[in-house]
Amino acid sequence: MRRIVVLDAPSNLGLRPPTATSVPGCAKAPGALRDHGLVARLDARDAGCVTPPRYDPGDWRPGDGVAHSDEIAWYSRRLADRIGALLAAGEFPVVLGGDCSILLGSALAMRRHASTLGGHIGLVYVDGHSDFRHPGNASYVGAAAGEDLALATGRGQGDLAAIENRRPYVRDTDVVVLGIRTHDEHRLDLHTAGIAYRAVPQLRAEGAARSAQWARSLLADCLGYWVHVDVDVLDPAVMPAVDAPDPGGIAYTELELLLAGLVATPHCLGVEITVFDPDYDPSGTYAAEIVETLVAGLAPAAEVTPLGRAAPAAEVAPPVVPSSPDITPAAVTLPGASAAVVLPVGAPTASGEVAAEAAPVGVTPWVNEDGVFTVEAPGGDAERPASRGEAEPLGGAAEVAPGDAAAPGAADPVTPGAVGAGRRGDAEATPPREAEAAPPGDAGAQAHPRKAATVRPRAGGSAEGAREPRARPRQSLDRLNVSDMIDADRLALSRKRGGGTPLRRREPTEATEKKNTEDTEHPPADKPPFAGLAEQVRAAGSGGGQVPAARTPAEPPVSEAQDREKPGSRGVR
Repeated sequence: MRRIVVLDAPSNLGLRPPTATSVPGCAKAPGALRDHGLVARLDARDAGCVTPPRYDPGDWRPGDGVAHSDEIAWYSRRLADRIGALLAAGEFPVVLGGDCSILLGSALAMRRHASTLGGHIGLVYVDGHSDFRHPGNASYVGAAAGEDLALATGRGQGDLAAIENRRPYVRDTDVVVLGIRTHDEHRLDLHTAGIAYRAVPQLRAEGAARSAQWARSLLADCLGYWVHVDVDVLDPAVMPAVDAPDPGGIAYTELELLLAGLVATPHCLGVEITVFDPDYDPSGTYAAEIVETLVAGLAPAAEVTPLGRAAPAAEVAPPVVPSSPDITPAAVTLPGASAAVVLPVGAPTASGEVAAEAAPVGVTPWVNEDGVFTVEAPGGDAERPASRGEAEPLGGAAEVAPGDAAAPGAADPVTPGAVGAGRRGDAEATPPREAEAAPPGDAGAQAHPRKAATVRPRAGGSAEGAREPRARPRQSLDRLNVSDMIDADRLALSRKRGGGTPLRRREPTEATEKKNTEDTEHPPADKPPFAGLAEQVRAAGSGGGQVPAARTPAEPPVSEAQDREKPGSRGVR
């Protein structure tokens, strides 16, 4: 088990002032998150605060290099010292910024850690912007929070990119960027540098959990990795309290899944949270949302064992297995069944492991969608569902009369459809018809005692039509994902072209035939000849909310000169 430890890094040195008479408010973020109980809810140790120097840009002007460069370099060394001590103690640091320039301190700590281990440490950069501005692709630099990824990979002025002569802190091939917008101005620079990235549309299409696995697979050759999270990766509709809100971000749930997938491994060394500005959150609503997301997303981090440390003995000790070769049968009572099915437990093997439980001959055990263990007999009415969302086994419950013929020592007959009867009740269950008893001396009946048993329906039940399976319900439209709807559209379109029956076809009438003839001869210019399933779902669900309406496309990015004139935009970084 790893102990989570919270460390404050309330630096706003990497941002330019939003106005001539104010300072960035992200330095208040650690206090705002603590006010909502973050440390206690994470069950974390409080590691205190690394106090930054005073924010004072002085007479800095564009073209003078990175503002506060001396202060940021000094602060990065102090922050790296504290993070390094936490890593050495086997703890999991959660660093609360602050702006994105605190990445230089954590990256320097990772570089030191990698030197002691003789390898490389990776970086997963979860941010709404690439922060890849440097003298090679911009007319000037100035705010380290908008250039931190470039500085961490060795680009930019040496007093920040080569602290302790450790340029670069992380290699380009060991960086994975997640959550940038499709109109990011430095997206092509990332591609040229060989830095892997996924913009929001691709991240959403692949899924947040799979994107986390994808990032981990790209960093498999590293000794570990650090996770940087800028909360402006969230859409401004749910998180406007940042210095540079940009439409087209992800949701809280997606960020939670990303974090959970990234920290659920000992190779994740720590996380930093940046850019939340409480000045834009006077009610504390967004701070509470961030805390909820962090508590849920970081929970897996405490459940893993740090690298290089043995797991507790209680976790690795093998189970105690009796040495007696005798087999003890274990009785399992099925829901809705009148008798217990005896499942013999396998004898211990030479390696000390216990063989899997064996069901009676001809009986298939499985777990249904509600997590209930059940079995089904061969040739029964029950039909095993292939996956969640399909119909459950159908059929009624039956009872075996005492005294019916059965082979000595055989297990009690298994009731087909017992689970369905137990869940739905006897009123809805359809009991199976009475089985024909095998004649005396029938070898088949002796070999299979279930053929000799007389199965009688319960009182009030009907034996007619018992073997007619009920049709499986169709999957509801709100469970269809984008891929399913696209496939359905293609299938329906192919059927339309091949003369098949299109979706929602009705019996033609004289009025409809006349209208179809007119539409064929003079099709409306604004109406497609065929509406696929996705379009129908959106049209039908626009009032009920089955499928969310498409997001309005983001406005095209403005020029750099116009961007610098807007206070609170990315230009102030």
